Amino acid sequence: MKLKFPRTNIEHQLLKVRNKKTSEDQILKEVNLILAATERKDDLVLKEIHQGKSINKNEFDPELLETNRIFHINDIYRICVDYRLRFLDSKFFKAKIPYEALMQIKAIEKDHDTTLKGFKVVAPSKLFKLENADDPLLFAPIGNDYFYLIHKWGNDLHPFRKILMWPFKSLENFVLLLLATSFLTALLIPDGLFSQQQTTTEFFMVFFFIFKWFAGLSIFYGFKMGKNFSTEIWNSKFYNA
Repeated sequence: MKLKFPRTNIEHQLLKVRNKKTSEDQILKEVNLILAATERKDDLVLKEIHQGKSINKNEFDPELLETNRIFHINDIYRICVDYRLRFLDSKFFKAKIPYEALMQIKAIEKDHDTTLKGFKVVAPSKLFKLENADDPLLFAPIGNDYFYLIHKWGNDLHPFRKILMWPFKSLENFVLLLLATSFLTALLIPDGLFSQQQTTTEFFMVFFFIFKWFAGLSIFYGFKMGKNFSTEIWNSKFYNA
């Protein structure tokens, strides 16, 4: 007759070792203290994100900074203008901050032995007034107009966003769009609509009339909606810009 020995349950063995040193009540108390401390820290970070004041620099450890996370204000400006994004204090950001961003902030604070303040966000204008999720970037200032990328989340921008937003970069771009649109529209008007044989002068008169019509509609819409060009709104805190 073969002897059968019970197999060892490693979980049960682990519980025996633990219970010899600490009671279950004491373990629960310690865990609750840890969770409470974590929750307090999370609340402090969220308070700084949503209510913190703008500052010029944080006390980072230069040796621990990752170069691929460091960006100058001019780089941020160019991206914001090209893709019609805003670069504003995080307190203006209305969408939800993911927990991964909080974890990243706390990890950086621990590594650099500092408390981060003055957070800023790069995101489309709508995220500063509506909840959405299109590629926000969370930054903290390093100093000297340099910023450290803390975390990126959400969905990537539309692949044609840069092209679609090109007319709204500046007044010059928008005028070029109006001229091109007016010229193409003038070409679509059939010969003989205004005269039997349309001359070059008549064509340019029609083109000029169409251009004024498009320009008038654009100016009316722009004033009514409070719109402006990307070079002007990239760091504007006014929602209707």
